[in-house]
Amino acid sequence: MGKMTKRRLGNSVISAFLLVGVIFVPIGLASLSASKEIVELVDRYDTSCVSVADKVGFIQNSKTDKTCTRTLTVPRHMKSPIHIYYQIGDFYQNHRRYVKSRSDKQLRYKEAAHLTKDCEPEGNTADGAPIVPCGLIAWSLFNDTYKVSINKKAIEVNKKDIAWQSDKNNKFGSNVYPSNFQKGNLVGGAKLNESIPLSEQEDLIVWMRTAALPTFRKLYGRIETDIMENDQLTVVIQNNYNTYSFGGSKALVLSTTSWIGGKNNFIGIAYLTIGGLCIFLAAVFIVLYMIKPRYVMFPLV
Repeated sequence: MGKMTKRRLGNSVISAFLLVGVIFVPIGLASLSASKEIVELVDRYDTSCVSVADKVGFIQNSKTDKTCTRTLTVPRHMKSPIHIYYQIGDFYQNHRRYVKSRSDKQLRYKEAAHLTKDCEPEGNTADGAPIVPCGLIAWSLFNDTYKVSINKKAIEVNKKDIAWQSDKNNKFGSNVYPSNFQKGNLVGGAKLNESIPLSEQEDLIVWMRTAALPTFRKLYGRIETDIMENDQLTVVIQNNYNTYSFGGSKALVLSTTSWIGGKNNFIGIAYLTIGGLCIFLAAVFIVLYMIKPRYVMFPLV
């Protein structure tokens, strides 16, 4: 039998844990730092904008004035572009029936307007004409509007390119136009301009990308100018969207962005947690390696 030599085990495991820790901890610190630099204003307005007790009756009455003015003070300098979102709470867009209530072929192809089988109860009008776009998702389209002014000077909200380019190109047809929309049996949300193809109806495209969680944000537009610290931000809201029937909430969100996107501490905390855990495990293995090493025998070559 040839000569044997013994070698310690564990070097590769310790190195792997240390490598992950050394990489993840700086990423986590950088992510938290970037998130901290983001300026975000959140203003819940659904309760403040309706002073009467019967909020459902108020919002469903087409004759009531639903204009609501909110004034905010900017705490820190906000560098453009500033993203405007609407945030809805307790709205389950991930409900199975809601998610399935659409016709992807109808959205994409003009000749598929009649494919409304999956869209009930918003598939056809009372006289049997197909609704385009059909289904509960399109029918419930958000219809609050925001007009923004800074120090009493009106600011334009840019609503171009708020939807994913891939959605516009691949999911919504450039020759498909709204037809009979919001003319079904139920009173829904926003209406659509029937002279504009679906591929250019960006508010609809943003809304049709359903959210996974009951509280979500969707992009409304952008402000292409800086807002200084202590500026007075006035937002005139048309409070049309009915979240009162199901106990939901609505909020206006203005946020700057960074290389990680919007404000999100979770990413940084997750990287720090994993990196710290790996460093801790590496330290534990080093102690065990020194106190009670394990050997394996290898033949000499």
